[in-house]
Amino acid sequence: MLAQRFAIINGDDFGFSEGVNQAIIKAHKQGVLTSTSLMVSADAANEAVALANSYPNLAVGLHLVLICGRSVLPPDQIPHLVDKEGNFSNSPFLAGLRYQFVKETHQELRQEIRAQLEKFRSTGLPLSHVDGHLHLHIHPIVLRILVDLAAEFDIKVIRLPSEELGLTLRVNRSNLLTKLVWSGVFGRLRRYGERILESEGIKFTQRVYGLLQTGGITEEYLLGLIPQIQADLVEIYSHPAMPTTGYANAIHGDPLNGTLAGEAELAALLSDRVREALLSNGFEITNHHFLCQRSI
Repeated sequence: MLAQRFAIINGDDFGFSEGVNQAIIKAHKQGVLTSTSLMVSADAANEAVALANSYPNLAVGLHLVLICGRSVLPPDQIPHLVDKEGNFSNSPFLAGLRYQFVKETHQELRQEIRAQLEKFRSTGLPLSHVDGHLHLHIHPIVLRILVDLAAEFDIKVIRLPSEELGLTLRVNRSNLLTKLVWSGVFGRLRRYGERILESEGIKFTQRVYGLLQTGGITEEYLLGLIPQIQADLVEIYSHPAMPTTGYANAIHGDPLNGTLAGEAELAALLSDRVREALLSNGFEITNHHFLCQRSI
């Protein structure tokens, strides 16, 4: 009898650094991680691709970078998106406003998004899904471009963040104001995204857990979260990392805190208790490739 509940366990920022790559592969080999998202312009992207080719059961998607990172295209081709070194803004708020209201960014976004999809395709890896660094991929302008390019690049799944605020707060009430704001903002973006993706036949999971607890997807958190999940098709994502020279997760801030958070999230993915919690609550641990093959 086939399982009726499915959990995709994703590690973001594949290719960001050697330490992130090592952590994602370890969590896949020894833990519950089934899926990852590749930053094609990051420093360790080539290493990540080589590793992914050695682990065919690890589903790999595109982690679209339009914030806190480097572009694929040279700066002179997208001057309204990046500085002279090819770096995007580090402010999601300012970048979001700019992408919405500065008309010159729209065509440049299309060019850069296409370039990142083309670079992913050049790896030869099957495209599992698309998500984005700091979720800029669900910005209305960006999401519309992704939908326009979906048929050309065989985009079958796009992440739409969606988690119940009340559930999260029952498990962990830290950073309450941030959670309240993000729940409101991303709740509206989710509803917008659902309408577009459903109209185009692009899939998304019922719930995605990770946003409201960014930097804190620990064993304790997951053991509190998993038994309360009501949805039957969910993604849980985190940012596992191992300490290596120069590691700093752009979401978590400075190198020390980024590494400590990444190590704690790696430990959660390696936890036998987390695996048992998923299984005992009826979840099959899977990825988007398997689900698409089974038309779920």
